Amino acid sequence: MSTTDSQRMEKIVSLCKRRGFIFQSSEIYGGLNGLWDYGPLGVELKRNLKNYWWRVMVHQRDDVVGMDGSILTHQDVLKASGHVEDFSDLMVDCRNCKSRFRADQIVQKNGVQQCPRCGSKDLTEPRAFNLMLETHIGSIDPRSGPIYRLLPAGLTTSNIAQPEISETSSVEVRYPAGEQVTIVYLRPETAQSIFVQFKNILDVSRKKLPFGIAQIGKAFRNEINPRNFTFRSREFEQMELEYFCRAEEGMKLLEYWKEERLKFYENIGLPSGKLHVLNVPEEERAFYSKGTYDIEYDFPFGRQELEGVAYRTNYDLKQHQDASKKPLEYFDEEKKERIIPHVVEPSAGVDRAVLALICEAYSEDQAPDEKGKMEARVVLRFHPRMAPIKCAVFPLLKNKEPLVAKAKEIVALLRPHMFVFYDESGAIGRRYRRQDEIGTPFGVTVDFETLGEKDPKLRDTVTLRERDSMKQERVRISDLLDLLSMRIA
Repeated sequence: MSTTDSQRMEKIVSLCKRRGFIFQSSEIYGGLNGLWDYGPLGVELKRNLKNYWWRVMVHQRDDVVGMDGSILTHQDVLKASGHVEDFSDLMVDCRNCKSRFRADQIVQKNGVQQCPRCGSKDLTEPRAFNLMLETHIGSIDPRSGPIYRLLPAGLTTSNIAQPEISETSSVEVRYPAGEQVTIVYLRPETAQSIFVQFKNILDVSRKKLPFGIAQIGKAFRNEINPRNFTFRSREFEQMELEYFCRAEEGMKLLEYWKEERLKFYENIGLPSGKLHVLNVPEEERAFYSKGTYDIEYDFPFGRQELEGVAYRTNYDLKQHQDASKKPLEYFDEEKKERIIPHVVEPSAGVDRAVLALICEAYSEDQAPDEKGKMEARVVLRFHPRMAPIKCAVFPLLKNKEPLVAKAKEIVALLRPHMFVFYDESGAIGRRYRRQDEIGTPFGVTVDFETLGEKDPKLRDTVTLRERDSMKQERVRISDLLDLLSMRIA
């Protein structure tokens, strides 16, 4: 079992705001619970993660192609997938402290349910809470009067004028003046657009089974109780692969993708000792799943899920084929028959992975100051390929023009290939500390040796400092790009 460290988590949250990783959304207006904005460093970290996932999952494979589906989703898509009817959590309200929780968050003491916040036993009965967010598309004129959702024929309302009823398979909204809008949903997951576009992508990509369709995109869930910083949010991003296969390959590919995804997390800096695989028991899996693994990480607030790897059988494609009356089949050349492929789905949360990277990277140690005295140092030990800034370049003195000019030449050399930061203000030790705190793995200092003033043999060399060990080495400027590129690959 993992332990919790609330003090460490508080420091991480504070650092994220102070150094520009993550901010509360709409903070100046009081904020929106469960919604977050990524600052200059956070967006770079997030982009590095997504780019590496895309490189590993799409560019380095012959059997995966990508797509980018729309966020606004036709309601019939989510009807067919079961989300409209079944995508809900049971919620419980505490009458004492007015808090709301998912039913599975309620604690039991001596067989009696209690509020996890105040300990009260005065709780409501569990009731369904729909997690999908809906909106309307179409012309809307507020002067036309209130919006009415169409009701099934024969039903009326007692407190509003009866809206006009039309025969339609879609849920619509009409104004009394006759204007019409349609209800759509902000997608609760990215998977459904992949299933809906399966046939189109199959036709244009000409892939043979097994093959995958990958997507990175936003999803939205009206969470009852967002918590643990960005871990559970109402707006989040997913990195998702639907890997289509024959039925007899499903269980073997489930194991394959579980191992591949564990390797991915280790390759971005999450140690294997903090990664755990939960084999989800049958009674907790989705009814259509023949096997599901949860890949979990030891966060400071406890062990929590990073990613699910599920064998979803062919449930989704069958549902959409039946509902749309359009063929979503694959012609099996070997057996000369048409089949609806099965699918294995590795689905990762971008925001959860970013949070795990920050939590894993956060460290405190001792480092010497300008006079050699040891002082506390906060450092983010990101893997170089994930670090927001790859290299910082410093002229030793900002009022020495040859040093500044040479430092800017190095920035121009490196910038087309990596994100570089230039800093000339303050003592060099302080500049190192600032970069350590945001996780920059390498620092390049242009000093008088670079100019050849002390030793002509050192002309056009720089000091390359490594963040974690703080070791320094002398490197020729002409070798700098290749050396850094190799270390951050």
